[in-house]
Amino acid sequence: MTGTALAQSGGANQPVSQCQAIAQGLPHVVFARFSPAAVKDEPVKISYLGHSTFFLETPGGVTIATDYNGWYQPPVTPVVVTMNKAHSTHYTLTPDPAIRYVLKGWSDVPGEKADHDVVVGDTYIRNVTTDIRAFGSGAMEHDGNSIFIFETAGLCIGHLGHLHHELTDAHYAEIGRLDILMVPVDGGLTMGLDSMSRVVKRLNASIILPMHRPGLLDRFLDMFDGRFDVARSETDVVTVSLNSLPKRPLILIPRGF
Repeated sequence: MTGTALAQSGGANQPVSQCQAIAQGLPHVVFARFSPAAVKDEPVKISYLGHSTFFLETPGGVTIATDYNGWYQPPVTPVVVTMNKAHSTHYTLTPDPAIRYVLKGWSDVPGEKADHDVVVGDTYIRNVTTDIRAFGSGAMEHDGNSIFIFETAGLCIGHLGHLHHELTDAHYAEIGRLDILMVPVDGGLTMGLDSMSRVVKRLNASIILPMHRPGLLDRFLDMFDGRFDVARSETDVVTVSLNSLPKRPLILIPRGF
């Protein structure tokens, strides 16, 4: 069945984000951070399946597929899938009915935006909407894309989806801290390399996982002038915990990208 939000934004039962910024005065944002000593150090497993689809496995057994389109199949039916509608490679209208939570990054109601605050097992999932260029016409469609954020095991994991414009201070405050960032690299189908690199630098995650299209990856890496480390994953599954995060930002190229 299709999952529904546990609580809408601002509701009395809305979960509390451990990753969201405390905006004391934009653009100077203070982030709420976990103390590693206060959180059990448990690993999250991340596999790159293709295009913009990653498969996350949390310590509590929650499985998540991002930008799910039904083509890149995870090893098991995921409990949760997230989707964006910029192109058919980022969503499906016929998801497997065994998927318990199908979270669309857009609303089918004109004038509304997708608003997800969902707790599934040990994972809190929320979204921040952005605008997209409508396929075909190129006109901007408000709130047609969602940046999904997964909070589990003390980690803040963000997937930019099909991001078509640079973020505002309000977006950054709503996103908050990210430890792991999944970023589309394509040179213009989403955003140009200059713009996308600025977003990555501002979010300043510990681990950056490129996705989408690999053709311009080397040019994207050049945008960081050696300020971020770069490595290629030698395994199909990247295992990350709060205490294993690198001290210096690392662009980790998934195996198969």
